[in-house]
Amino acid sequence: MENTDLVRCAAPFPTSAFLADKAAGYAVQHALQTIEQNEPSVRAWVDWVAPIDHSKMAESDGALAGVPFGVKDVIDVAGFPTLCGSGASDDHPAAFNAACVDALVRAGAVPLGKTVTAEYAFRHPGPTRNPWHLGHTPGGSSSGSAAAVAAGMVPLALSTQTGGSIIRPAAYCGVPALKPSFGLISRDGLQLTCDSLDTIGWHGSDMDWMLRCAAVLLPARDAAAQVCSDGIKVAVVDTAPDGVLEDAGRHALDRAVSAFRQMGAQCEVLDLAPKLQLLSRAHGVIMKYEFARNLGPVARVRNRQLSVALLENVEEGWAIPHGVYLEMLAVQQELRLQWSSLSEGADLIVTPSASGPAPAGHTFTGTPAFNKCWTVLGWPCLHVPVLTDGPTLPAGVQLVGPWHSDFQVLAHGSNLEAMLRRGLR
Repeated sequence: MENTDLVRCAAPFPTSAFLADKAAGYAVQHALQTIEQNEPSVRAWVDWVAPIDHSKMAESDGALAGVPFGVKDVIDVAGFPTLCGSGASDDHPAAFNAACVDALVRAGAVPLGKTVTAEYAFRHPGPTRNPWHLGHTPGGSSSGSAAAVAAGMVPLALSTQTGGSIIRPAAYCGVPALKPSFGLISRDGLQLTCDSLDTIGWHGSDMDWMLRCAAVLLPARDAAAQVCSDGIKVAVVDTAPDGVLEDAGRHALDRAVSAFRQMGAQCEVLDLAPKLQLLSRAHGVIMKYEFARNLGPVARVRNRQLSVALLENVEEGWAIPHGVYLEMLAVQQELRLQWSSLSEGADLIVTPSASGPAPAGHTFTGTPAFNKCWTVLGWPCLHVPVLTDGPTLPAGVQLVGPWHSDFQVLAHGSNLEAMLRRGLR
């Protein structure tokens, strides 16, 4: 029987400042040793690279020289098959790196291999366990990426989000993560499921690692801008359609709001219930309609190798009238550009990343209720861990900003992380 005791495989990867004094290859060796130690319990990886050519790493002078990273197994890595968490996928190796992988490699980073995903980045979970407690879910569908970072195996891992697949695993596994503005990162080399929603992002060991990755993957605009949280207006959104905020989730939100207030921010609760209901409906229609048409060919040819839940979703998607789909696309496009009116002039929105800590068990990966509306809008969402001390599972908040304000959101996240580390008065 599997041991489900609180084993605390969760541990941060060494900081970039610590690694600066180490020899070339140290970070990769540390990663491989941690994988060897924790992978049998956490099961975050589909496969990883060994041995590593240290001579090539020594030659690199890129911004991420010698930094190991993981790649969710819906994104191509040259030499590895992209299995998408399913036996229905072809197992031939990819010929090229995806554009996002190539950007990190050009900066000197080292792809250790593919991290576990739910079946076609949907609901059917993979084998990954939560590093904080093996008896609890790590979330979905970027479970392997979040767990690999949380277990200290790598400082960075590429992920994707269609509903809540970056932010929710980050919340459950207690690590920062960014779902960037929609369209900001090239999706070349990604197995698409929903053209209007799929977004590539990443999990990081801390906010410094998040910013180092952003400097490579995001356009350089405003990258060096210093952002102060003093005097900003923060809208607090504490509800979600079909979502019930648990005590731990409320505690994390209250603690984050208190931190912003101590930094000089003006925080006010904002009622977005009617708009969130509409966005939730838009997400359901757009996701199912596009999912059916992208995965319909696989479902027709290899339906015996797919889960019942996936096949049912494909059928539901085919049943959605085209006119309804176009109506919901119009809602998405209209509301995406209405930050000022929706946020009532706020600089930032603070809202739960999940209803609460990771649920027990491995068949249910948690609800995306607190994520999917923001995904439809395409606005940048950053998870910041808030409760990571003591005997309980982690919880945190997500910071949401206007479309293409990714660096500002990351800066506010860094300020929040620093304030929480200092402790609240």
